[in-house]
Amino acid sequence: MSFRIYALDDKKFSQLFELSDFELEKIGGKRMTVDENPGFPCRVSLEDAAIGEEIILIPYDFHNTIGPYQAKGPIFIRRNIKTKKLAKNEIPKMLNHRLLSFRGYDKNGIMKSAITEKGDKTKEIIEKVFDNDEIEYIHIHNASPGCYNCEVKRI
Repeated sequence: MSFRIYALDDKKFSQLFELSDFELEKIGGKRMTVDENPGFPCRVSLEDAAIGEEIILIPYDFHNTIGPYQAKGPIFIRRNIKTKKLAKNEIPKMLNHRLLSFRGYDKNGIMKSAITEKGDKTKEIIEKVFDNDEIEYIHIHNASPGCYNCEVKRI
């Protein structure tokens, strides 16, 4: 079973750092300085931001589907970061030390599987979820806060 984990596209977010704090607030965003590591996982680099780094916390429509499972939630984005391109079956380090929720969806965006497990088991859980041929993609979330991390697709 081969899969690839996808980060968010940096081009969608780079302009946010040019906005004033007031402009960010108008769209639900907030500029922050990282004061803890790990603790601020960037959805573009798929790495935890470093202490002292500037980030933006912004609501993001991560499951834009027609149906009951459409969803939006908070994500962190680091300044001047390019989209991480992961190799086949590569697991980003930022997932290893978190409790994660793996949510498998069919082609219509309907959740068909939900598993919560420690991040050091990510590869095994992805393979288990994809054992179900109905599953088209998986969203990985941080289980406790529920925040979206990334998407996984079969390759």
